Amino acid sequence: MYQSQHPLQETTTAMSVADQTLTKKVADRYLKREVLGEGTYGVVYKAIDTKTEQTVAIKKIRLGKQKEGVNVTALREIKLLKELKDAYIIELIDVFFHKGNLHLVFEFMETDLEAVIRDRNIVLSPSDIKSYFQMTLRGLAYCHKKWVLHRDMKPNNLLIGHHGQLKIADFGLARIFGSPDRRFTHQVFARWYRAPELLFGAKQYGPVVDVWAAACIFAELLLRRPFLQGFGWVWDVL
Repeated sequence: MYQSQHPLQETTTAMSVADQTLTKKVADRYLKREVLGEGTYGVVYKAIDTKTEQTVAIKKIRLGKQKEGVNVTALREIKLLKELKDAYIIELIDVFFHKGNLHLVFEFMETDLEAVIRDRNIVLSPSDIKSYFQMTLRGLAYCHKKWVLHRDMKPNNLLIGHHGQLKIADFGLARIFGSPDRRFTHQVFARWYRAPELLFGAKQYGPVVDVWAAACIFAELLLRRPFLQGFGWVWDVL
Protein backbone atom coordinates (compact mmCIF):
# COMPACT_ATOMS: atom_id res chain seq x y z
CA MET A 1 0.00 0.00 0.00
CA TYR A 2 2.76 2.42 0.96
CA GLN A 3 5.48 3.02 -1.59
CA SER A 4 8.99 2.23 -0.43
CA GLN A 5 10.43 5.56 -1.58
CA HIS A 6 12.51 7.78 0.68
CA PRO A 7 10.13 10.18 2.46
CA LEU A 8 12.09 13.17 1.27
CA GLN A 9 12.32 12.07 -2.34
CA GLU A 10 9.99 14.84 -3.45
CA THR A 11 11.54 17.47 -1.18
CA THR A 12 12.46 20.75 -2.81
CA THR A 13 16.00 22.00 -2.22
CA ALA A 14 16.64 25.10 -0.16
CA MET A 15 17.43 28.33 -1.93
CA SER A 16 20.25 30.62 -0.85
CA VAL A 17 17.88 33.21 0.65
CA ALA A 18 18.45 35.31 3.77
CA ASP A 19 16.30 34.26 6.74
CA GLN A 20 17.24 36.90 9.31
CA THR A 21 13.80 38.41 10.01
CA LEU A 22 10.19 37.35 9.82
CA THR A 23 9.65 39.53 6.76
CA LYS A 24 12.21 37.69 4.61
CA LYS A 25 11.25 35.20 1.93
CA VAL A 26 12.12 31.55 2.45
CA ALA A 27 13.03 29.38 -0.54
CA ASP A 28 12.09 32.30 -2.85
CA ARG A 29 8.44 31.58 -2.17
CA TYR A 30 7.26 31.99 1.44
CA LEU A 31 7.00 35.32 3.23
CA LYS A 32 7.03 34.87 7.00
CA ARG A 33 4.62 37.04 8.97
CA GLU A 34 4.54 36.01 12.63
CA VAL A 35 5.44 33.26 15.06
CA LEU A 36 2.49 31.03 15.94
CA GLY A 37 4.23 28.83 18.48
CA GLU A 38 7.47 27.25 19.58
CA GLY A 39 8.22 23.75 20.85
CA THR A 40 11.06 21.39 21.64
CA TYR A 41 12.10 20.78 18.04
CA GLY A 42 11.36 24.08 16.36
CA VAL A 43 9.11 27.01 15.56
CA VAL A 44 5.82 27.38 13.67
CA TYR A 45 5.32 30.51 11.57
CA LYS A 46 2.38 32.03 9.79
CA ALA A 47 3.44 32.91 6.25
CA ILE A 48 2.22 33.90 2.81
CA ASP A 49 2.81 31.67 -0.20
CA THR A 50 3.80 34.28 -2.78
CA LYS A 51 3.10 31.81 -5.59
CA THR A 52 -0.55 31.26 -4.67
CA GLU A 53 -1.18 34.21 -2.31
CA GLN A 54 -2.51 31.74 0.26
CA THR A 55 -1.77 31.88 3.98
CA VAL A 56 0.21 28.85 5.17
CA ALA A 57 1.82 27.56 8.35
CA ILE A 58 5.53 26.67 8.26
CA LYS A 59 7.01 24.33 10.84
CA LYS A 60 10.77 24.91 11.05
CA ILE A 61 12.49 21.89 12.59
CA ARG A 62 15.96 22.20 14.03
CA LEU A 63 18.12 19.35 12.77
CA GLY A 64 20.92 19.70 15.33
CA LYS A 65 24.33 18.27 14.59
CA GLN A 66 25.04 16.90 11.14
CA LYS A 67 25.80 13.38 12.40
CA GLU A 68 22.38 13.15 14.04
CA GLY A 69 20.68 13.41 10.67
CA VAL A 70 17.07 14.40 10.04
CA ASN A 71 14.60 14.17 12.92
CA VAL A 72 12.94 10.74 12.67
CA THR A 73 9.61 12.08 13.86
CA ALA A 74 9.62 14.67 11.08
CA LEU A 75 10.47 12.05 8.45
CA ARG A 76 7.63 9.86 9.65
CA GLU A 77 5.18 12.74 9.49
CA ILE A 78 6.30 13.67 5.98
CA LYS A 79 6.02 10.09 4.75
CA LEU A 80 2.52 9.60 6.11
CA LEU A 81 1.14 12.98 5.07
CA LYS A 82 2.40 12.40 1.52
CA GLU A 83 0.12 9.35 1.50
CA LEU A 84 -2.86 10.57 3.54
CA LYS A 85 -5.04 12.84 1.42
CA ASP A 86 -8.44 13.53 2.92
CA ALA A 87 -10.71 16.46 3.79
CA TYR A 88 -10.25 15.75 7.50
CA ILE A 89 -6.44 15.42 7.46
CA ILE A 90 -4.13 18.44 7.48
CA GLU A 91 -2.52 19.01 4.07
CA LEU A 92 1.27 19.01 3.75
CA ILE A 93 1.93 21.43 0.89
CA ASP A 94 5.69 21.55 0.63
CA VAL A 95 8.94 20.37 2.25
CA PHE A 96 12.36 21.99 1.92
CA PHE A 97 15.71 22.50 3.65
CA HIS A 98 17.01 25.97 4.43
CA LYS A 99 20.05 27.03 6.46
CA GLY A 100 20.39 23.65 8.13
CA ASN A 101 16.72 23.40 9.10
CA LEU A 102 13.89 21.31 7.72
CA HIS A 103 10.72 23.24 6.84
CA LEU A 104 7.27 21.67 6.51
CA VAL A 105 4.61 23.84 4.87
CA PHE A 106 1.01 23.13 5.88
CA GLU A 107 -2.33 24.65 5.01
CA PHE A 108 -3.13 27.35 7.57
CA MET A 109 -5.78 26.68 10.21
CA GLU A 110 -7.10 29.43 12.47
CA THR A 111 -6.99 27.61 15.81
CA ASP A 112 -7.28 24.21 17.47
CA LEU A 113 -9.99 22.40 19.39
CA GLU A 114 -8.26 22.88 22.74
CA ALA A 115 -8.44 26.67 22.33
CA VAL A 116 -12.11 26.41 21.37
CA ILE A 117 -12.92 24.28 24.43
CA ARG A 118 -11.02 26.60 26.79
CA ASP A 119 -12.57 29.83 25.45
CA ARG A 120 -15.65 30.43 27.58
CA ASN A 121 -16.76 33.16 25.18
CA ILE A 122 -17.41 30.46 22.59
CA VAL A 123 -20.77 28.74 22.98
CA LEU A 124 -20.69 25.11 21.87
CA SER A 125 -24.17 24.04 20.89
CA PRO A 126 -25.11 20.34 20.69
CA SER A 127 -24.90 20.60 16.90
CA ASP A 128 -21.40 22.13 17.14
CA ILE A 129 -20.22 19.30 19.39
CA LYS A 130 -21.78 16.70 17.12
CA SER A 131 -20.14 18.27 14.07
CA TYR A 132 -16.66 18.38 15.64
CA PHE A 133 -16.96 14.78 16.81
CA GLN A 134 -18.20 13.56 13.42
CA MET A 135 -15.29 15.23 11.63
CA THR A 136 -12.86 13.70 14.12
CA LEU A 137 -14.28 10.22 13.55
CA ARG A 138 -14.26 10.65 9.78
CA GLY A 139 -10.61 11.64 9.84
CA LEU A 140 -9.77 8.68 12.07
CA ALA A 141 -11.80 6.30 9.91
CA TYR A 142 -9.76 7.39 6.88
CA CYS A 143 -6.48 6.88 8.77
CA HIS A 144 -7.52 3.42 9.92
CA LYS A 145 -8.68 2.51 6.41
CA LYS A 146 -5.13 3.32 5.32
CA TRP A 147 -3.75 1.18 8.18
CA VAL A 148 -2.43 4.18 10.12
CA LEU A 149 -2.66 4.60 13.91
CA HIS A 150 -2.42 8.25 14.94
CA ARG A 151 -1.44 7.58 18.59
CA ASP A 152 -1.52 11.22 19.68
CA MET A 153 -5.16 12.21 19.52
CA LYS A 154 -5.84 15.23 21.74
CA PRO A 155 -7.69 18.53 21.29
CA ASN A 156 -4.66 20.63 20.31
CA ASN A 157 -3.88 18.19 17.48
CA LEU A 158 -7.33 18.80 16.00
CA LEU A 159 -7.04 22.02 14.01
CA ILE A 160 -10.00 24.26 13.21
CA GLY A 161 -10.31 26.35 10.06
CA HIS A 162 -12.02 29.69 9.49
CA HIS A 163 -15.31 28.03 8.56
CA GLY A 164 -15.26 25.46 11.35
CA GLN A 165 -13.65 22.65 9.38
CA LEU A 166 -11.75 20.23 11.64
CA LYS A 167 -8.60 18.44 10.49
CA ILE A 168 -6.35 15.95 12.26
CA ALA A 169 -2.71 17.06 12.52
CA ASP A 170 0.63 16.03 14.05
CA PHE A 171 1.44 12.54 12.78
CA GLY A 172 4.85 12.33 14.43
CA LEU A 173 3.82 9.39 16.63
CA ALA A 174 1.74 7.65 13.96
CA ARG A 175 2.53 4.10 12.86
CA ILE A 176 1.43 1.61 10.22
CA PHE A 177 -0.44 -1.33 11.75
CA GLY A 178 -1.85 -4.55 10.35
CA SER A 179 0.24 -7.48 11.51
CA PRO A 180 -1.24 -9.01 14.70
CA ASP A 181 2.30 -9.79 15.89
CA ARG A 182 3.61 -6.25 15.59
CA ARG A 183 4.54 -4.67 18.90
CA PHE A 184 4.53 -0.95 19.71
CA THR A 185 5.51 1.18 22.65
CA HIS A 186 2.75 1.91 25.16
CA GLN A 187 4.22 5.37 25.83
CA VAL A 188 1.97 7.20 23.37
CA PHE A 189 -0.88 9.70 23.71
CA ALA A 190 -1.07 12.31 26.45
CA ARG A 191 -2.07 10.46 29.62
CA TRP A 192 -5.61 11.90 29.79
CA TYR A 193 -6.34 10.34 26.38
CA ARG A 194 -4.48 7.05 26.86
CA ALA A 195 -6.57 3.86 26.72
CA PRO A 196 -6.52 1.58 29.82
CA GLU A 197 -4.55 -1.17 28.05
CA LEU A 198 -1.78 1.34 27.30
CA LEU A 199 -1.69 2.47 30.92
CA PHE A 200 -1.13 -1.17 31.85
CA GLY A 201 1.76 -1.48 29.37
CA ALA A 202 0.14 -3.22 26.38
CA LYS A 203 2.43 -3.42 23.35
CA GLN A 204 -0.03 -4.98 20.90
CA TYR A 205 -2.99 -2.80 20.04
CA GLY A 206 -4.96 -1.38 17.15
CA PRO A 207 -7.39 1.40 16.13
CA VAL A 208 -9.36 1.13 19.38
CA VAL A 209 -6.71 3.24 21.16
CA ASP A 210 -7.41 6.13 18.77
CA VAL A 211 -11.15 5.67 19.24
CA TRP A 212 -10.77 5.74 23.04
CA ALA A 213 -8.93 9.06 22.77
CA ALA A 214 -11.62 10.43 20.44
CA ALA A 215 -14.29 9.47 22.98
CA CYS A 216 -12.35 11.33 25.70
CA ILE A 217 -12.27 14.38 23.43
CA PHE A 218 -16.03 14.09 22.89
CA ALA A 219 -16.57 14.09 26.65
CA GLU A 220 -14.26 17.09 26.95
CA LEU A 221 -16.37 18.98 24.42
CA LEU A 222 -19.42 18.31 26.59
CA LEU A 223 -17.77 19.11 29.93
CA ARG A 224 -15.43 21.92 28.76
CA ARG A 225 -12.64 20.26 30.75
CA PRO A 226 -10.56 17.05 30.42
CA PHE A 227 -12.73 14.01 31.10
CA LEU A 228 -10.10 11.81 32.81
CA GLN A 229 -7.87 14.38 34.46
CA GLY A 230 -6.00 12.15 36.91
CA PHE A 231 -2.90 12.69 39.02
CA GLY A 232 -0.96 9.61 37.94
CA TRP A 233 -1.43 6.42 35.95
CA VAL A 234 -3.07 4.59 38.88
CA TRP A 235 -5.61 7.38 39.31
CA ASP A 236 -6.31 7.38 35.58
CA VAL A 237 -7.46 3.75 35.54
CA LEU A 238 -9.59 3.88 38.70
